[in-house]
Amino acid sequence: MKEKELRRSLAVLPIGTVMKLTSLTARQIRYYEAQELVFPERNEGNRRMYSLNDVDRLLEIKDYLAEGVNVAGIKAIYDQQQQAAQAKEAAQRQPLTDEDVRRILQDEFIRQGGLGHPTPGMPQQRPL
Repeated sequence: MKEKELRRSLAVLPIGTVMKLTSLTARQIRYYEAQELVFPERNEGNRRMYSLNDVDRLLEIKDYLAEGVNVAGIKAIYDQQQQAAQAKEAAQRQPLTDEDVRRILQDEFIRQGGLGHPTPGMPQQRPL
């Protein structure tokens, strides 16, 4: 994790500061937590502590609500984003098969050399 992202994910902001930054009430913020839209950490005294990423998420939720998206719709959006991120991560972990390598090479040859695309004025070759 990059240092910038690490710092943005540090939970150091109490709910009062988050309320000022987002113009949301404590009740609204706790409701979004209950709906599993935001996940603040807890300190030793069991107080909610928020990160800058949490503040961004709350502002995003506020924007969605202003656009007319309800809480269920927001949950669906975040679920889709999470599934897409998981699928991307899974795809990056899977090794390429021989067929994948052949397809990539064929696409690259076509792109680089124009193979497979007829050139104007040149006789077309028949497949073997």
